[in-house]
Amino acid sequence: MKRLLRYILLLSLLTLSPGIVSAQQSKIRCQHQVKKKETIFGISRMYGITIEELIKANPEMNAPDYELRKDAVLRIPYSKAELEAAEAEKAAKARRDAEKARAVDDVRKRAVRLGVMLPLHDINGDGRRMTEYYRGVLMACDSLKKQGMSIDVHTWNAAENIDINEVLSDPAAAKCDLIIGPLYSKHVAALSDFVNRHDIRLVIPFSISAPQLTTNRNIFQIWQSQNDVSEASVSRYLEQFKNYHTIVIDCNDSTSKKGVFTFSLRRQLEQRGQECVVTNLKSGEANFSKAFSRTKPNVVVLNTGRSQELGVAISKLNGLKANEPDLDITLFGYSDWLLYTNRYLESFYAYNTYIPTVFYYNPLTVDTQSFERKYRQYFRCDMQNLLPRFAITGFDHAYFFLKGLNKYGKSFNGAEGMFGYPPIQTPLKFERYGNGGLRNRTLLLVHYTPQHTKEIYKY
Repeated sequence: MKRLLRYILLLSLLTLSPGIVSAQQSKIRCQHQVKKKETIFGISRMYGITIEELIKANPEMNAPDYELRKDAVLRIPYSKAELEAAEAEKAAKARRDAEKARAVDDVRKRAVRLGVMLPLHDINGDGRRMTEYYRGVLMACDSLKKQGMSIDVHTWNAAENIDINEVLSDPAAAKCDLIIGPLYSKHVAALSDFVNRHDIRLVIPFSISAPQLTTNRNIFQIWQSQNDVSEASVSRYLEQFKNYHTIVIDCNDSTSKKGVFTFSLRRQLEQRGQECVVTNLKSGEANFSKAFSRTKPNVVVLNTGRSQELGVAISKLNGLKANEPDLDITLFGYSDWLLYTNRYLESFYAYNTYIPTVFYYNPLTVDTQSFERKYRQYFRCDMQNLLPRFAITGFDHAYFFLKGLNKYGKSFNGAEGMFGYPPIQTPLKFERYGNGGLRNRTLLLVHYTPQHTKEIYKY
């Protein structure tokens, strides 16, 4: 048994030795035949190496009885500095080769390869919404092709129960320049690794968890969390209403998540020494009236986005204005209110209303009407009555990224002002998230003026 073990060990050494010798030889510059009266120090100095480097290349010199003799042959290694310079040149050459390869495969000089990995089916609401979104993507491709762009589209039905790795095994996936998706958080990790490995841009359009954003520079996340939107809305509020008196109305809605905004707003106002009082939607007329200033303009903020409470608040404001028509009152709301525009439009105008939002659907614009007309023409149906309109969202997203890649190549980072695209509904503006990917930071303020006009401020 011991003899067999020794045989295996010997075989292993014999198998490995060529690689070891090769690695050693790769660091040897030349050989030197020792002449009479030469010393180790002199030979080291002759070749610009240290004594330690010479001995390391010639291990026999470590023997206690070693003597340097005439005609002995020594291996002369490269110095540490020479090896480092060679490694640096090797790395530089690899970078140059990679740059040449990218130049040959410049996305600006060929068709942009787009991949869509979303649930595209008619089984449930997810599939129907994403199918409509995808139709908008196709309409953007059609529009850009008419402008002379070439686009190749590959589509995968990335349903909730699918193994995303099966989708990624398709050779066409690795050739994409841009992938839009996924819809489900459980697919993000595999997709993140995939796009990082193949240098593909990944656009995550909707509200899913994507912690990989913190480390993967190839990810664009469009969705903004409620905390992000609340923080940006507070900043816009403080800029817009510096000398106003703020009234926060508690609407007794236990399901509301708007407290994130109202709590942050109250704290910021307090730190700035600006006036802010809290009243209740159930307060009597006298107590409700006391919350309002007669010397400053008032801004009313509700801590819910629901329609019912908004209607009650407007009724109370109407009663207050009937008694004191000179009171200056402005409403500051939420994107939810855009759903109720048909019902409360006149009140929005009357109370000089501001609504912070990440999108704005206006059915009266020429671009919106043209889009809806083409959608009906292409797909023989109307878009779903949802906000935002998913087909328009898909159009805006695809147009933005495809145009950006076509103009700037892989350096496109979605920053504001890189090209002039007026979105129909969904503006985009990205900022780098630390050393990771890019986050959409767009916020709009929709202003309904007492003159029955609408103003849109983009931040």
